[in-house]
Amino acid sequence: MLAGDWRRPRKGAVAEVALEHGLVLESADEGFCGAVVGWDKRTVTLEDRRGRHRVFDLEPAAFLLDGRPVTAVRPAPEQAAGTGPARSASGSIAVRGARSRVARESRIYVEGVHDAELVEKIWGHDLRIEGVVVEYLEGVDRLPAIVADFAPGPGRRLGVLVDHLVPGSKESRIAEEVSSPHVLVTGHPFVDIWQAVKPSVLGFSAWPDVPRGVPWKEGVLRALGSGEEPGEAWRRILGSVRTYADLEPELLGRVEELIDFVTAPLAVQD
Repeated sequence: MLAGDWRRPRKGAVAEVALEHGLVLESADEGFCGAVVGWDKRTVTLEDRRGRHRVFDLEPAAFLLDGRPVTAVRPAPEQAAGTGPARSASGSIAVRGARSRVARESRIYVEGVHDAELVEKIWGHDLRIEGVVVEYLEGVDRLPAIVADFAPGPGRRLGVLVDHLVPGSKESRIAEEVSSPHVLVTGHPFVDIWQAVKPSVLGFSAWPDVPRGVPWKEGVLRALGSGEEPGEAWRRILGSVRTYADLEPELLGRVEELIDFVTAPLAVQD
């Protein structure tokens, strides 16, 4: 009666999930958690956040996805072959062979280098098709001067993405200062753009709380027991992000909103 692995649900009692690169799974037996980096007919290879690889058999209910048992299966042949419309990392239909459009006068600004790199990785294809250039502020305090120098107007829109845009914050006060029909300042509630990456993608359940007065990135790495420098950690975080599904919706909606704002026809905007 107890023959076999009694800890797993019966076959057919759990959902099947198709393997794809970057999918984060946890071994139901061993607790090893990592992103899918490859598979064959019988096995799948996972890579954890420290770069360690483990190979597991593709057995029924062998993995957990978001804490629930799943059966990992190879993707269907047509899915693996990439039939149907190709999708960009943002989920939009990819335009094959298209050249980058000549840059518009309108621009999108983000706070820093990490923000720009993440936006490029997920929305880079869309931005090149639309001819939108992304630049960074190097600090939200510079926003009023940047807006004044940019001189926004009809056909010359400015979209701005800032961190920690919550009521009463310094960021929200600065956003009010530059408010204009030709300027859209929006943002996400996270202290840092790192938090816009789903923690499950990186192999842990939640971003740690960092006490006030402690530099956020350093505090996070210390809480996670990582000996990495922030720059090294960011390269690993960015490398773990494959598609829009790896990001929190609070960021996704805001970036899409900015792209729509700076690319909308003048008749609609004005």
